[in-house]
Amino acid sequence: MTSTNDQPPLPPFRVAPYFRTRIWGFADLSPWFDHQTTGEPIGEVWLTGDQCLAETGPLAGDALSEIVQDHGRALLGEGYSTEAFPLLVKILFPKEKLSVQVHPDDAMAQKYGDPRGKTECWYALDAQPGAQVALGIKPGVEPEQVRAAIENSTLENLLDWLDVHPGDMIFVDAGTVHAIGPGSVLLETQQNSDLTYRMYDYGRSRELHIDRSMEAMKLHTAAGKMKPVAVNGHTELIDKSYFRVDRFTLESSGEGTLPGSESDGGKFNDRVQILFVADGEVTLFADSSLDSIPLKRCQTAIVPASAGPWSLAASERSEVVRIVPQPGGTAQ
Repeated sequence: MTSTNDQPPLPPFRVAPYFRTRIWGFADLSPWFDHQTTGEPIGEVWLTGDQCLAETGPLAGDALSEIVQDHGRALLGEGYSTEAFPLLVKILFPKEKLSVQVHPDDAMAQKYGDPRGKTECWYALDAQPGAQVALGIKPGVEPEQVRAAIENSTLENLLDWLDVHPGDMIFVDAGTVHAIGPGSVLLETQQNSDLTYRMYDYGRSRELHIDRSMEAMKLHTAAGKMKPVAVNGHTELIDKSYFRVDRFTLESSGEGTLPGSESDGGKFNDRVQILFVADGEVTLFADSSLDSIPLKRCQTAIVPASAGPWSLAASERSEVVRIVPQPGGTAQ
């Protein structure tokens, strides 16, 4: 296994979003993105998808999948598979209800020939009054009742619905039956997998995967809202297998290290880090880059494991979400 120390530093780079059509999305994503469509609506904006292109630096124009292939260890660090970027970060824009669905865990995915399952979390960037998500099956419901409810179109009544408020972090571990209603904007962090088994789709014509979803479903999971934890001047939103997500508030006080990069002893500098600007505007500096990288609201930068020292400067009060993968699928 090649050490990142054996390769030249890979500088940070901004990533272009990739817009995915979904029947439950919007034709106009303003004010979040300057993107409109006259065709099928946009429901997801991928921030670290394989198709996402580097926008800055020497890698500009390269797809993230190519960067992983060509610079795997320098990008990701030790302990990560270089077959794919470990996390898919996206923003969900539900105008209508998403299907009731479930994702398999790693064991089930591998049983059917896929490399990994799909555990995810949602951070509510915005939520209108009445916005809800469904998270799990109500206590006491048995599998045969779930299958019957699918057949008679009453599955929604068996789901545990939760209100969503701005700033909520919701954990959705593999095997959790879930759905998302309209009215929220969610920053989703997930294993880099597209395995979704659709259980119920409100009469839409899309394919259902009832047998696979029943196999993947777990009646008792760890899914739920996570309590934020104050840690040395920033907020830990979630620390679970596969990912950790932190929120930082930066004041317009000139250049300085990202809060936590010093207070956590640099514990995440051995791996790739994803920076998402939830509000405000910042500039990313790195010793390995000749050019600074401006980041506006809803823009994303990737800081490779080999990037070396880096810092952020905020031109106004800003909120930055940092996402890091957890090696081997275990919390550190």
